[in-house]
Amino acid sequence: MSKALLACEGLSMRFGGLVALDQLNLAVNAGEILGLIGPNGSGKTTFFNVITGIYQASEGRVDYQGHDLVRMDAQQIYRAGVTRTFQRSRLCLPLSIFDNLMIGNHRRLDHGLWFNLFQRAAFRAQFEEQYAQALALVRTFSQSLSERLFEAAGSVNMIDRRRIEICRALISQPTLLLLDEPSAGMTHEETRELMDDILIVREHMPGLAIIIIEHEMNVIERITERCVVLNYGKKICEGTYAEVAADRQVQEAYLGTE
Repeated sequence: MSKALLACEGLSMRFGGLVALDQLNLAVNAGEILGLIGPNGSGKTTFFNVITGIYQASEGRVDYQGHDLVRMDAQQIYRAGVTRTFQRSRLCLPLSIFDNLMIGNHRRLDHGLWFNLFQRAAFRAQFEEQYAQALALVRTFSQSLSERLFEAAGSVNMIDRRRIEICRALISQPTLLLLDEPSAGMTHEETRELMDDILIVREHMPGLAIIIIEHEMNVIERITERCVVLNYGKKICEGTYAEVAADRQVQEAYLGTE
């Protein structure tokens, strides 16, 4: 197996006496879709928050393309190529869809006052380049949504808001995408459509690695190559979905037994 894109060793996160992550070892390879599952409170979102610099790990190392993410802040991690979505929508609903997407690509934009006020030809060229990129990305998810880029994000339905959030995370061309319960608040049909979209995106971005937190086991079974199961901050099982679903410890902690 090739060297992992991201590898965590002995990763721990403590909040006083609460251990949210306990000596976690986890790796994901380029181009892989990894499912991260477990009961509520098992440390899944905490893991994302540590990986993206929202929390500072108490212990351990996160190696990502030669960088230790534990020693980097959120902006540095974003610039290194790690992006994410959240359980709850973080869209700026009064802003246009296009403006929301540009928030996710700010590292590629020139924010200087002189550039924006006086270098109008260069500013327009940058705008047209970013618009073309946003249009092509959104079209991958939905042709109808791509025709509404200058409408308010708050005017679209839930599945399209999720699509916008994922596009915002993808527009900076990351190499690792973290999806935190992307199906939350959606119907089974909408979830199926969104998973189709994610698989299509993976075809367009073959080197992109994805870690997905999800409670819908049919989603995990369908789109992941491998799963990691957490319970009380510890990894209790790792393997294909079929392997972890058959594990007695996973059944007792999460999936349930007959």
